[in-house]
Amino acid sequence: MKADVPLLEVNGLKKHFPIHGGLFGRETGRVYAVDGVTFSIQRGETLSLVGESGCGKSTVGRAILRLFRLTDGEVYLDGERIDTMRAGRLRAMRKRVQVVFQDPFSSLNPRMRVRDILAEPLINFGMASGRRDLTARVGALMDKVRLPREAINRFPHEFSGGQRQRIGIARALAPGADLIICDEAVSALDVSVKAQIINLLADLQDELGLALLFISHDLATVEHLTHRVAVMYLGKIVELADRRSLFARPHHPYTRALLSAVPVPDPTAKRQRIILTGDVPSPINPPSGCRFHTRCAYAFDRCRAQEPVLRLIADMHLSACHLDEAPEEQVVPLTV
Repeated sequence: MKADVPLLEVNGLKKHFPIHGGLFGRETGRVYAVDGVTFSIQRGETLSLVGESGCGKSTVGRAILRLFRLTDGEVYLDGERIDTMRAGRLRAMRKRVQVVFQDPFSSLNPRMRVRDILAEPLINFGMASGRRDLTARVGALMDKVRLPREAINRFPHEFSGGQRQRIGIARALAPGADLIICDEAVSALDVSVKAQIINLLADLQDELGLALLFISHDLATVEHLTHRVAVMYLGKIVELADRRSLFARPHHPYTRALLSAVPVPDPTAKRQRIILTGDVPSPINPPSGCRFHTRCAYAFDRCRAQEPVLRLIADMHLSACHLDEAPEEQVVPLTV
């Protein structure tokens, strides 16, 4: 553990998926799923990666997990580069970085009892010194996720969706992970169950010092869990800030539109809803310049020609938008 470096550091991450077609299966194009993403996560911190479906959030998580090769970029865990790490050394990395998937039922082996599901990573990483120790560790994992120990002999189909997600969290905790990637981990759950899982993750973070990369499209959920938020659009981060700054003073037009759709607790409170026109452009042929300009009410000539970069606009608040540098006469909405 190195106190002077982030736990996870991602620099210029790109993942382009080739498209093959024709008689000989030649490459005919590319899907620019992730196209230059940079962020870091400190120990014990939650960074939420948010945006519409198809923006590349889950691809970022899978790239960190080394589920495929990067097109470009670098990924560091505790100061050590892992995107080029040889297969023989990946075992130690996988012990420290775990994942909780969206659908807990499809991610759990239906033919295995819970005790075997939780014991598997403990056995694989050599963390139990015998049957008695293994049983004790499995029981402790059940306690951590607030499930009764006597349920270890059940199969996944005998649990509710929220309980299955708790099992998925317990499995991620088993090897002693430093970082857990939660890929839409609560989006398939009912509202009340979702709140319980969010509270569980927060408690586990406080107890174990976990870092979380929380991938979600639900800003209302993110607000109750995260420390910082990175907003993605069409493969790029367009805004990154701490939770309070982003929800109180969103800067990028896309972030403002997303936040305008979040329900407010007071039904009498008035909020101006920002309706985005048009569809999200195809990642096969992304727009030139700012990728959001085709749906932005404030787009001007520079937005169509020059790609904005993430720049500091306030204390620890970054945004990729040309509006900061545009003359006032150019930022009048083009549509109402």
